[in-house]
Amino acid sequence: MKEREKLKSRLGFILISAGCAIGIGNVWKFPYMAGQGGGGAFVLFYILFLVILGLPIMSMEFAVGRASQKSPVKAYQALEKPGQKWHIHGYITLIGCYLLMMFYTTVAGWMLHYFYLTATGKFVGMNSRQVSGVFSEMLGQPGVMTFWMLLVVAVGIFVCSMGLQNGLERITKVMMIALLGIMVLLAINSFTLDGAKEGLSFYLIPDFERMKEVGIGSTIVGAMNQSFFTLSLGIGAMAIFGSYIGKERSLLGESVNIAVLDTFVAITSGLIIFPACFTFQVDQTSGPSLIFMTLPNIFNHIPMGRLWGSLFFAFMAFAAFSTVLAVFENIICCGMELTGWSRKKSSLVNLVAISALSMPCVLGYNLWASDFFAPFGGTIMDLEDFLVSNILLPLGSLVYLLFCVTRYGWGWKNFKAEANEGKGLKFQNWMRIYFTYILPLIVLFIFGFGIYDKFFAK
Repeated sequence: MKEREKLKSRLGFILISAGCAIGIGNVWKFPYMAGQGGGGAFVLFYILFLVILGLPIMSMEFAVGRASQKSPVKAYQALEKPGQKWHIHGYITLIGCYLLMMFYTTVAGWMLHYFYLTATGKFVGMNSRQVSGVFSEMLGQPGVMTFWMLLVVAVGIFVCSMGLQNGLERITKVMMIALLGIMVLLAINSFTLDGAKEGLSFYLIPDFERMKEVGIGSTIVGAMNQSFFTLSLGIGAMAIFGSYIGKERSLLGESVNIAVLDTFVAITSGLIIFPACFTFQVDQTSGPSLIFMTLPNIFNHIPMGRLWGSLFFAFMAFAAFSTVLAVFENIICCGMELTGWSRKKSSLVNLVAISALSMPCVLGYNLWASDFFAPFGGTIMDLEDFLVSNILLPLGSLVYLLFCVTRYGWGWKNFKAEANEGKGLKFQNWMRIYFTYILPLIVLFIFGFGIYDKFFAK
């Protein structure tokens, strides 16, 4: 048995894991939800739930990975007692990773397309109606979307095929440091806009009146959902990186570092977007259309807008691509462990597989558009997103949680010993009651609410 690859540095581990957690949701969903939910009031609840919900489950995923020294698809087999069936979830995590990539590669492609359009000056001289039209025009062109999607898949697989340290770790480090640098630049530029003061106070000062308008309950549930989904927990996307690190640091401490980076990106994206929205009287709660219709319009109207626009879409592409790389690594490693293939062979097979699996999402906007997908939001992508976000993430997190705290699984004692090994924050015995009896109910609530909200809420 050849020795398992390891990440070269602690920074590499933190940046790759944060890169996996930092996705497009941080950028278009967080500011929009914070805006609706009373600004700073939403942010406070978000951080609270991140601590009581996100950190424990992330540490559990890392612990399963580090203790087993296996990819998610094989990890349970190394830790479960003979005759147990936890390992079935291992295969489901792999399905979840494929499903996530079936639409995420397309969205990452959109970011590259918009970077190209902005950098080459295609938006210059367009009026707001024409700018808005560019997005629907792109969705109607399967050729354009296929090109960008295939580029994302090819580059992502190529990086992962170069090996853990030389490929994934080296490229992610550069990309994440660039991403954080670009964000700070964009935020500073936003502070110079005329509406910066109003925008920032709307975003950062807690407004409980506005929170009451939306409904205190729905704001709290929104913050809980966002803090839960922002970390991509439940499909083993994090567990794999646990298996690549040593025992020098405790896992709760490392999870805190990753959550801090993730939150920094989410909050900073609001600092970029709100001043611009208030300067140009734009509705900041418009979700994805904000990114593709509103912001290109704004960049058209500010000095050096082409540069700022290009930087913004470069940052968006990096945010998407960091997730793509992390999940590709997971898929390739699972392939190696299930079949005994080399990294190169697993990469090659997955290049073909992921390219083919990503096509329905691309075609779902044009040639395969159908009313059948209306209950999920209208497109094949909405169905894929529903399966990952509403079913596999919450239920997968529940499985990791129960595996780590109950005697029917790996058990609290084993989990705590693994998670606490090394320097840093430690889990205490008093937390066991919360993890065993309260946390599973919160996760079940998130799952139930997600289904209710999708199909029954009017």
